[in-house]
Amino acid sequence: MGESSLSVADTRITAAGWQRNLGRAQLYEEAIRRGEGVLSHDGALIVETGAHTGRAAKDKFIVRDAETESQVWWGAINQPMDGAHFSALLADIARHFADREVFLEELVAGADPDYRIAVDVVTERAWHALFARTMLIVPADPARRPARRFTILHAPSFQADPARHGCRSGTVIALDFTRRVVIIAGTAYAGEIKKSVFTILNYLLPPEGVMPMHCSANVGERGDVAIFFGLSGTGKTTLSADPRRRLIGDDEHGWSDNGVFNFEGGCYAKMI
Repeated sequence: MGESSLSVADTRITAAGWQRNLGRAQLYEEAIRRGEGVLSHDGALIVETGAHTGRAAKDKFIVRDAETESQVWWGAINQPMDGAHFSALLADIARHFADREVFLEELVAGADPDYRIAVDVVTERAWHALFARTMLIVPADPARRPARRFTILHAPSFQADPARHGCRSGTVIALDFTRRVVIIAGTAYAGEIKKSVFTILNYLLPPEGVMPMHCSANVGERGDVAIFFGLSGTGKTTLSADPRRRLIGDDEHGWSDNGVFNFEGGCYAKMI
């Protein structure tokens, strides 16, 4: 297991046990052993996300402070949360993890090394660790990741308190860009993890000359890149899966002077 605790901002995260950087096969086994899901006839892991089968956009908040005050377009989409409420939420999440076995995946986001960030995902469920390990990029050596690091604390079984935590319901997705921490609680929908990473890169990269894009992209033999924009479910993944062209990615990309690069390492095709 290796880890006894993890330093997150000014808070120490402890747990009854740590499972660090387990591979996909091990995470499959853990998910089955813990009753988190079942295997399909062809080996896919099937899980249920509970009440949330999509993202909870109205429950997403960003900490408003001196750093973010003039950098975020505040409103119904980017809802503000004050630092005191976030601190209370962080402390309560730390207590929530203290008597649980948790999974730590040390990953990176950004295929271009010039714009890559380190992402630590801490979660109480094996299948969410598997999702994160599949969707993001697994580094050859976690110890040699970029210094710029964000931590995602993922606690789907924790119910937030609107009065104490400054949120709307028992579900909350809270991002503190200054402390470099994301808290996801009260929802088991795994897409909150990847979209939180996208939000982070949306904030960090434009000042560095990179345009973040919700799109799919592929490239031809002569280096010609095609980009497919569209809302979720409009066919970006399908259109980019061209047998005559190489796939760059199917959901989240950056466009810099170096070219177009994937933020992720996996595909996000939805099945019905």
